[in-house]
This record gives sequence, C-alpha cells and structure tokens, in this order.
Amino acid sequence: MSASLSGKQILIVEDEPVFCSLLDGWLKSLGATTRTAGDGIEAIEQMARQAPDLLICDLAMPRMDGLKLVEHLRSQGDQTPVLIISATENMSDIASALRLGVQDVLLKPIKDFDRLRETVLACLYPVMFNSRVEEEERLFQDWDALAHNPSAAVQLLKELQPPVQQIISHCRVNYRQLTAGDTPGLVLDIAPLSDNDLAFYCLDVSRAGDNGVLAALLLRALFNHLLQDHLSRQNQRLPEMGAILRQVNQLLRQANLQGQFPLLVGYYHSTLNNLLLVSAGLNATLNTGEHQVQLSNGVPLGTMNSTHFNQISQRCSAWQCQVWGAGGRLRLMLSSD
Repeated sequence: MSASLSGKQILIVEDEPVFCSLLDGWLKSLGATTRTAGDGIEAIEQMARQAPDLLICDLAMPRMDGLKLVEHLRSQGDQTPVLIISATENMSDIASALRLGVQDVLLKPIKDFDRLRETVLACLYPVMFNSRVEEEERLFQDWDALAHNPSAAVQLLKELQPPVQQIISHCRVNYRQLTAGDTPGLVLDIAPLSDNDLAFYCLDVSRAGDNGVLAALLLRALFNHLLQDHLSRQNQRLPEMGAILRQVNQLLRQANLQGQFPLLVGYYHSTLNNLLLVSAGLNATLNTGEHQVQLSNGVPLGTMNSTHFNQISQRCSAWQCQVWGAGGRLRLMLSSD
C-alpha cells in the first residue's frame, strides 16, 4: 500500500499521559510528525498556530472534552479529519461524535495496532480505503430528521441492504429474503472483519414500530466496531457472542429505543471453518450438509435488562441458515473458497 504517514502532521488530544506517550511514539515510528495537547482548549491553541492533517482525540478530558472540541471546530468551518479513541461505551456519546462528522470511533484499550494503523490511514486517505465512514456519517448527520421521518428512515435502510451475492473474507455469500409487501421485516447485514473472518446479523424490525428501523440503522453503523473491539481484547480468540448481545441490548436502552428487537448474530472464520450463531428472539435452522441443527429463539432484545439467548457452534466449510420470525423468513448461504 502506497499510503504513508510520512510528512503527516497529527495532533493527539489526550489527558492520560501513558496512553498519550504510547500513541505519540507509535505514530512517530510510522513517520508522522506529532504534537500533543491535554484537553480541547490546548488543542484549539495549537491548531491556531498550525493546522494538523489529523486530530486524534479522547472524549473525557478536563476543561473542554472531545465532543465540545469537535463541535467548536465544525462550527468554525474546520473540517480537519478527527479520529476519536475513547473508553466510553455510551451510545449517546458515540452517536454525538458521529453526528459531528468525526471520521471514526475506536474504543480503548487499543490492542490491535494493525487495525489502528488502517483506521488512521483511512482517515488521512479516505478515497483509497473501502470503509463505512461515509455511510456512518450519513446515518448520524441527519439522525434527528430520520427519527421524525419514518418513511425516509425506511428508504435509507432499504438502500443499505447488502447485495444478494458477494465474496467476503474468502467466502462466497448469498441470501434470499421473503417479507410481506413493502413493510420492513428481517434486515440483514454482513461485512468482513479481516481477510479471514466475517460477521453478520439479522434483525426483525417489525416488532418495534418505527424504533425497529432506527435500531437497524444504529446496528449497521456500530455492530462491526463492537465485534472488532471484542476480538482485539480477546487476542483474536473466537468471540463470546453473548457478551456482544448484552452490549447491543445496553446500547439500545441508552439510545432510548423502546420495543422488542429479535436478533440473530453470527461469526465465521474462513480458515478455521468455525461458525458461531447466537439468537435472541429469532428461530433458525443450520444445515451443514452433514448436520442439521435447530436454534431456538430465546428472548428478544429490549424485553428486559438482561439477555436470554441460545447459541450453537459448528465446524463447516459450507452451510445454509434459515432464519424466521414475525417479520418474515430469510435464507443465508455461505461456502469458503
């Protein structure tokens, strides 16, 4: 890859000395020229003297926090790319940052520095990278308008549905969907996490009214970030999918989205041929050619504070999964190359 940090000016806004020093040294080792600031006020002072190519910013800081800093910059017409690195898991903070037009949000602790490098490069060279940054900005920059215009939210969700056939992480993936009329039912999203693993989820939006569509848009923007962060903390071991479901349940509550959200999530590693499926409210049948396994539905997210789900794990190089609920029926098929 020809993209480089050589000659790039990066301002690190971070009040935690150890992490600030670690990040500073790491960026310099990649060729970047760096400066540091302890809070938003100091950052504004430094930017007045010299504009950086990229701002890497924490959220929780004294005097002026990260959200207020980005809000100030955008109000002044400053479109400097911003990467948020924060320990927050508060949905409202993440949504506010994306609404303000930051390029990406990563959660501490950072353990996967290869992914961090890719994210920094994507912020500096957005045209060269196939990422969801523009999609996330689109979802959040008009969030209030979408919340008050259900038909626009439905149309956006339809536009964001994945192609019915594609190759992801060395796997050939396709799906077929059956829903009643034009009303949204089962919503699918599937995306690569690396060259060898992918994640997907199926959400039934029919049991939460307009909130179901909004929940699907939120999940589309944030689900893969949550799973990637979980994998980096587990040193690339197979993810504990129940923990992901509990986190999604918490995010839905923090976003004040009321209703029932039947959800099935999955993870597949194409080299190890490991498939994990966990359901909170959707029925599923997995067929691997050698085995057919029934996955009972569990309890939909949003029903209660705790989550009650069912999980299965299989080793297989090809499989089909039938998923169904009140919103319709869907068949997802995968074969590894």
